[in-house]
Amino acid sequence: MDKPREECGVLGLWSEEPLDAAGLLHLGLLALQHRGQEAAGMAVSDGKEFLVEKDLGLVNQVFTEERLARLRLGEARMGLAHTRYSTTGSNLRFNAQPLTARTAHGVLAIAHNGNFTNAKPLRDRLLLEGATFQSTSDTEVMLLLLARLGHLSLPEAAAEAMKTLEGGYSILLMDRRTVVALRDPHGVRPLAIGKLPKGYAFASEPPALELMGARYLRDVRPGEVVWVEEGELKSLQALPPNPAPCAFEWIYFARPDSLLDGVEAYEARVRMGMELFREAPAEADIVVPVPDSGIGAAVGYAKASGLPLEYGLYKNPYAGRTFIQPTQALRDLKTRLKLSPTSAVRGRRVVLIDDSIVRGTTSRHIVAMLKEAGAREVHFRVSSPPIRFPCYYGIDTAARKELIAAEKSVEEIRAFIGADTLAFLSEEGVKRAIGGPVCLACFNGHYPAGVPVEGEKLALEIL
Repeated sequence: MDKPREECGVLGLWSEEPLDAAGLLHLGLLALQHRGQEAAGMAVSDGKEFLVEKDLGLVNQVFTEERLARLRLGEARMGLAHTRYSTTGSNLRFNAQPLTARTAHGVLAIAHNGNFTNAKPLRDRLLLEGATFQSTSDTEVMLLLLARLGHLSLPEAAAEAMKTLEGGYSILLMDRRTVVALRDPHGVRPLAIGKLPKGYAFASEPPALELMGARYLRDVRPGEVVWVEEGELKSLQALPPNPAPCAFEWIYFARPDSLLDGVEAYEARVRMGMELFREAPAEADIVVPVPDSGIGAAVGYAKASGLPLEYGLYKNPYAGRTFIQPTQALRDLKTRLKLSPTSAVRGRRVVLIDDSIVRGTTSRHIVAMLKEAGAREVHFRVSSPPIRFPCYYGIDTAARKELIAAEKSVEEIRAFIGADTLAFLSEEGVKRAIGGPVCLACFNGHYPAGVPVEGEKLALEIL
């Protein structure tokens, strides 16, 4: 589908008593599968042994019963897990996480969501100093920075490394003793803390904590380092906070049942739909969401407008992920495999709600399908501003030349997708709906956490 690509999901746990770390992390990964479908991995430890399993594929493809059995240490007390979409470095097995290294801290594992915007100059410096790299992921840059801070405790080393790193990130670290969680000073990428019966858990989103049997406590604060020491949760404010969490977490990425920095994702999406109606009402008969991404905003638009919400598009639950087809005709038919119109649109004036338009190709096919199915008019409403700039903080929004809003006006986009009218939610509408400071860089080009000198996804593969 024509959407910004997913990011990554991270998980961690620490327990005073032995537990089925692999089983709990597997459940948590399933709750974060939406955050990345290219690779999955897990590391577990009992304080002595340190086991890692990872591979390309979906969570249940990677973690077969045989693989999970290999991770089931009898006295396991801690673990990390990761599900990946590649935003820096190719989708290759050696880039799957957690990444590990043998350091002065012992075996060290890292799981990372986001991007370091200064990864290239840092890696170049480390290479000149004699470092060797086993992957082409920016995550390994932090791993080698930590390896050079072996004279410090792991939490202290993490705090020191944060002073060097730029960008948007949430990170989990694990050695044989503890798990450390940290978040960039802008809090661009989410990270939540949960309480286990005899320990703590960490996850990109709270629903994963619940599946692991943990009670949500709070979010890791921007610029904070959190770790478990002798059964207690410790905290260090490594960098001054300057909050600017990613607005797209609420617009699209996070599960609708997630709570991020105190703001519920579903309620924020409903408010976006209500703001969208106030800014761009339409003369219409029904409101139809593009499933599943447009549902929350469509509920809000229907509430504010008084128009009925109708099930006008059927989403095939068995379509799964499809590979890019070799011809344009087959690529166009992919949309029909996943979505098809219902009789609800016949003879109606439709307000079609979606959360974003990236390239416009899928939106164009959906509008055409609705009109073929008998919709009299299609008024397209988008619950985010036009995406005009790429994201450098862990979302693959496509290169700027591929973003339709970077090249075309709203009227030109409307003509391209074939809608009768088209309107986007304003930046102010997004901020009102979320209710706090947010990063809007993909809409306005103002990057709070810096911009890479080389923004190419594969920049670290070039020496």
